[in-house]
Amino acid sequence: MVHRIAFWSCFGLAVRFWQVGIEMRPFFNKSSLWAYPAYALGGASFGFWLQGVDDKQSAMLSERKAFLLEKRKRIAERENTEAKAAAAALQ
Repeated sequence: MVHRIAFWSCFGLAVRFWQVGIEMRPFFNKSSLWAYPAYALGGASFGFWLQGVDDKQSAMLSERKAFLLEKRKRIAERENTEAKAAAAALQ
């Protein structure tokens, strides 16, 4: 979780550096230093949100996988009983 938040924080900082570079302004101007933490915070909040989405999707997928495995098990058991019943009827 921390690595995702750290990555997106760094991405936010990189976006700010890119923006200032495109505008051809000095990177560290005293009047605009407040923007770097703001961009880092924006990136960190996106990373935190993305981590939550990933956790929810992983939980949903594991529940669905368990449900499908149980369903396959029930079908296999039913087919096995039907095959035994058919074999017993033939004898």
